[in-house]
Formats: sequence, C-alpha cells, structure tokens
Amino acid sequence: MKNRSGASLCIAILAAVLAMSVPARASQDHPEAAQTTDLSGLHDFDFLNGDWKAHHRRLKERFVGSSDWLEFDGTFSHRPLMDGWGNLGDNVFDMPGGAYRGVSLRAYDPKTAQWLVWWLDGRNPAGDVGPPTKGRFENGVGRFYSDDTLRGKPIRLRVTWTRPTPTTVRWEQAFSADGGTTWEINWVTDFTKAD
Repeated sequence: MKNRSGASLCIAILAAVLAMSVPARASQDHPEAAQTTDLSGLHDFDFLNGDWKAHHRRLKERFVGSSDWLEFDGTFSHRPLMDGWGNLGDNVFDMPGGAYRGVSLRAYDPKTAQWLVWWLDGRNPAGDVGPPTKGRFENGVGRFYSDDTLRGKPIRLRVTWTRPTPTTVRWEQAFSADGGTTWEINWVTDFTKAD
C-alpha cells in the first residue's frame, strides 16, 4: 500500500506539470501562448529510451574527504510518457547488501525549456520526493540542479549527463556544501545499451 501511495504522488506531480504544457501545445490557436513556449529541449532525453546495463560507483562517505568507492552493477529501463512530454526511468541497483529499485520521473516545462526530475526511492516509497532537480542539455551535456539537505545541513545538488552516444552515456551526481563554489562527485554511473 505504501508503494502505491508513493507512486501515486509521483504520477500526480507529473500530471500537474504536464497539464501546464497543454495550453502551449495549442499555440497555433493562441498566438500569445507561442511567445512563452520553448520546445527546444523537448527531445533531450530521447537518446535514453530503451534498456541499459549500468555500472555504478558510489562514494562511501560524503564530505569527509573519502576516496573509498563502492562499485556494483544494475539495470535501467527508460520509457517516454505523455507523448514525449515526460519520461520514466526504472532503476535496479544490485547492491552488495541486496537489490533495490528507484524511479526517476521527468517532465518538460515549455515555459522555461527545462526538465524537472523527481526521484522515488523503492526503499522508502512513502518518503518525500522533494523539489525536483531542474535543468537542460547544452552542447550535449545535461546539467540539473536543486537544493537539498544532508545530515540536516543545506546542500546544493548537481546531476550531469555526459557523453551520450547511441550505446553509452554517463550520469554523475555531485553535492556542494558551499552554495556551488566547490563540488564533490559522489556517484558515477556508466550506462551501456543492453543487447
């Protein structure tokens, strides 16, 4: 039951964000709507559609100067939603202590030409999905940012997608404790297209 409520919350968030895009899609009937609509990034995540193998490296401790990484594999399945205005990534993490799942849910905002990304952790499906990371791709690199907390202290979060090819892509997560002046990369995933 908890899983259903967490998933329902994510779906409700996506539906609300995508509902904002409906007037933009009817811009030919309303010229004023066309002025605030930017569809340049609508297909940014199309390269990710399909099934992938994942190799993860996660920093064991954050903000303690650690260089000790935990490595493990997993899988990732990515599908478009709402005629491309949203998408869903289903992750399986084969951790040494046991596998778990997580879902990334994305929606495109044509007013800002940015993607909004929420995370639902299968280990805590009733947990707070929090504010989304927001960003876009420029010159083949996607950068997404949000404010978060770690051990009760505010941090800045950055997610970066790099080197997308038809068969490979890299995802990195970094945290900043000083408002974005310096960053510590704490998770790196290399994806390879599944056969």
